[in-house]
Amino acid sequence: MSYDDASGEFEDFSQTGGSTLSTGAPAPSDRHVLTMGPDGPIVLHDVHFLEQMAHFNREKVIERQPHAKGGGAFGVFETTEDVSAYTKAALFEKRTCTPLLARFSTVAGEMGSPDTWRDVRGFALKFYTSEGNYDLVGNNTPVFFVRDPMKFPHFIRSQKRLPDSGLRDNHMQWDFWTSNPESAHQVTYLMGERGLPRSWRHMNGYGSHTYLWINREGARFWVKYHFHTEQGLECLESDEAVRLAGTDADYHRRDLFEAIVRGEFPSWRLSVQVMPFEDAKSYRINPFDLTKVWPHRDYPLIPVGRLTLNRNPENFFAQIEQAAFSPGNTVPGTGLSPDRMLLARAFAYNDAQRNRIGANFHQLPVNRSNAPVNSYLVDGPMNYHHSGAAPVYAANSADRPWADENGPSDDGWEVDGIMVRTAYSRRPDDDDFSQAGVLVRDIFDEERRTRLAEQVVASLRAGVRDPVLSRVFDYWKQVDPAIGHRIETLFRKS
Repeated sequence: MSYDDASGEFEDFSQTGGSTLSTGAPAPSDRHVLTMGPDGPIVLHDVHFLEQMAHFNREKVIERQPHAKGGGAFGVFETTEDVSAYTKAALFEKRTCTPLLARFSTVAGEMGSPDTWRDVRGFALKFYTSEGNYDLVGNNTPVFFVRDPMKFPHFIRSQKRLPDSGLRDNHMQWDFWTSNPESAHQVTYLMGERGLPRSWRHMNGYGSHTYLWINREGARFWVKYHFHTEQGLECLESDEAVRLAGTDADYHRRDLFEAIVRGEFPSWRLSVQVMPFEDAKSYRINPFDLTKVWPHRDYPLIPVGRLTLNRNPENFFAQIEQAAFSPGNTVPGTGLSPDRMLLARAFAYNDAQRNRIGANFHQLPVNRSNAPVNSYLVDGPMNYHHSGAAPVYAANSADRPWADENGPSDDGWEVDGIMVRTAYSRRPDDDDFSQAGVLVRDIFDEERRTRLAEQVVASLRAGVRDPVLSRVFDYWKQVDPAIGHRIETLFRKS
């Protein structure tokens, strides 16, 4: 129920029969966006999703919604290998060096939260390429909690705070996770060692989504980005992370800044997985499902280059807080994919920056392109790089150029089907638990499995109750029967 300021009474939600739009009309779905067929792109006239996402971007002011607490540094990316067979992007031409900005963050914590809370870490990169800015906005894990963006605002709120006490709540988190079983793969990563990286320097980064590459002949390829730390993958023990949260809440931010001051410049090796365009139509796993990985035996890593961070910001607010990233910022030779979460983020991230920083956020020095800009975005608050007396419309009869592409887009793909609200179409290996089970059985060793079980139990002891508690035990038994029974037994003994 909700308090109604006009009447001074609580509204009775039970009378609605379900959720509604802000107009009071019935909402079509809180689980699925509207797409062209089960595997097609989101359509712009899904008014319910756009309202949900646009309002979500404006729920708070000043700090970011997710990824509020973070830090970063500047550096360079050098392409050391020849990947011209896959992409024509100038950024990825061999021996090209491109300046960049990296920002690392936690997902759920607010601005003042400790760096060492157990959480997924953001791994955002802005490449200042000769063809414009190219952004990769990923995490320190290769997957995510949900595959449909309609669920994203609900997921973030479940990781935030209760509406009455204002406290974070494990029961709420597990309620969401067990109600959405596609979360199992990411939750396994989170409850494992990667939920507590020793530092930003000692964690990997992933584009997570599937992206598109296009070569000079127009051939298209699906790609996944992997940034492997050259410092070695290291993680904190739970008790050490708790201690640091109380003694040095900015531990990760301090570590990166001071390492660069010492001249210990952190670096990562970039590799990509490349899937031929046609393979996606029949691959046994939906290649655009953000909760899944592509097994390396099917699509092995291909080396690309090296990322190095070598310069700290001179002003944290101007260069890190005001940095604006969006996966919608692509350059020739790159593109998006039918990944629903990626398509939604391509809209939501820049829209969030318009709300957070202002309509002309792209004109700030940290966000401005090194390539020439001729944009028909006009006026708005804090407009600085204006177009003078040049025409502000296209087409025009003056000498200001404008774009006029016709025909098929080289960074697009084919789709047909009726508009539906549904999950992705199922493929042979598309269940929600098998990849999480592989992670537990084949990637984790016995020590890591023990720590996973102990961490899950510690989380459950912090107020998780039935019916969610019983669902948690079943959730882990579906990931792996042995780990599920171990978690339940350990909890019952506590």
